[in-house]
Amino acid sequence: MSQILAGKVALVTGAGRGLGRAFAERLASLGCAVGIHGMRENGPAEFGEGTTLTDTAKQIGDEFGVRTQRVLGDLTSNADVERVVSEVTNGLGPISILVHNAGGDIAAAGGKPNPNSAVMIKEVDVRSVLDRNLISTIYTCQHVARGMMERRWGRIITISSISAFKGNESSCIYSTAKAAVVEYTRCLAVELRPFNITANTIAPGDTRTGRFLGTRSVAEERLVTDGTLDRIGLVDEVARVVEVFAGPLGDFITGQALRVDGGTQCWPA
Repeated sequence: MSQILAGKVALVTGAGRGLGRAFAERLASLGCAVGIHGMRENGPAEFGEGTTLTDTAKQIGDEFGVRTQRVLGDLTSNADVERVVSEVTNGLGPISILVHNAGGDIAAAGGKPNPNSAVMIKEVDVRSVLDRNLISTIYTCQHVARGMMERRWGRIITISSISAFKGNESSCIYSTAKAAVVEYTRCLAVELRPFNITANTIAPGDTRTGRFLGTRSVAEERLVTDGTLDRIGLVDEVARVVEVFAGPLGDFITGQALRVDGGTQCWPA
């Protein structure tokens, strides 16, 4: 694969497993040095997708011949975000590409809130879901964007969800948080246009990560890998979109929300 991002430095949050690791691998395959962020050192092992964050960073660096740096941090803390960005910048260089993937309906160690309805979800779970998805997005984008503005070049990619575009009684607060991520990304895109910085969001549908398969019951017919779009998406099918937004094809694309869901939603965003 062409090294179209050689010389660039990326920070991928939530990169220890699942989609985050796939995003990091995709950028590394394009020649990018990558900061591999995780909240917990043993996070990759929680759903059988690795051992430690340190090992994950080393494996990606060795496989693609790029520099990587493992960095731990709680991105719901503004001070932690500032430290994470500083560590990656000091270790690899100024960050020119951000893929903010950290989030989810709640931390893996805590499990998914149940019930997760608009009325019954507990206050502590409301705060946790909003913090991990929306607040972490705002803090991370703020700190990375300031450096990009000085250099007048950057690519910001947030990860939202198709849940942002349709009411869902079983994941109300998560859907609300992801809808806010979409709108925040659009506002960011408008503000950063004069600085040659794009901001777009990828909205995946159901994707067969270790966590998804480990926490849900999935009909066997939806686990096929080809022949129909009525199936669970492959991790690589989502990860490939990062190349569009981060590479030359995305130079004049900003403020967009791209659903990667095999057409489960076919109406205007």
